[in-house]
Amino acid sequence: MQLIPAIDIIDGAAVRLSQGLYDSKKIYASDPLEIAKQFEAANIKRLHLVDLDGAKGKGIVNLHILERLSRNTSLVIDFGGGIKKTEDLRSAFDAGASMVSCGSIAVKDRELVRSWIHLYGRERLILGADARDGLIQSSGWLESSNLEVGPFIDSYHNDGLDTVICTDIAKDGMLMGPSLVLYKQLLSTRPALRLIASGGISSMQDLMDLKQAGLYGAIIGKAIYEGRISLEALKRFGEEQDAG
Repeated sequence: MQLIPAIDIIDGAAVRLSQGLYDSKKIYASDPLEIAKQFEAANIKRLHLVDLDGAKGKGIVNLHILERLSRNTSLVIDFGGGIKKTEDLRSAFDAGASMVSCGSIAVKDRELVRSWIHLYGRERLILGADARDGLIQSSGWLESSNLEVGPFIDSYHNDGLDTVICTDIAKDGMLMGPSLVLYKQLLSTRPALRLIASGGISSMQDLMDLKQAGLYGAIIGKAIYEGRISLEALKRFGEEQDAG
């Protein structure tokens, strides 16, 4: 299982939200590169970078942060937030993103995202399936839809997009454990899905439970910043997986 620390950006700073509420933001570092270098030093390979300003706006806002992190670390970065059109996607790749997450745009313009799958390939695109009470949300989690999580994922899985970040918004930033039941349900009928858990992870036991459930990856955010999970523990977990 891939361990994927997260850095969320507002106004150029690394922050965390609770349940996606922007007025709940807590700033953890004015310079996200400092955090990224700490991840790299702990032998972390991946990074989930989210432009929260872009997510609720009309396009990417913090592209310079992506450029700086990609130039100054060896982290494999998946980037999301503010991807509204093909030019945004190209800009993210040009700035150093190895993969781009398609969340709101996947809700609002399925044909455009389908064209990206054919143009860039499924290895470079990740579906963002962010849900509250089982329904997909968009625009920085500020807009609701009537799309259910499973069918939404299936609509893109059928087009060949098999890597999905699924966030239970109610659990995000709350440090109360991930949505194991939801993830197990999704995987029970979609065993080929490369499902990445996001939201609620609070302990190493949570990570072990997600691995046991067959998750492809796990995004860890506030648990790191609040000292619930140490980078040393993540390093050991990764080394044990490599050795096993």
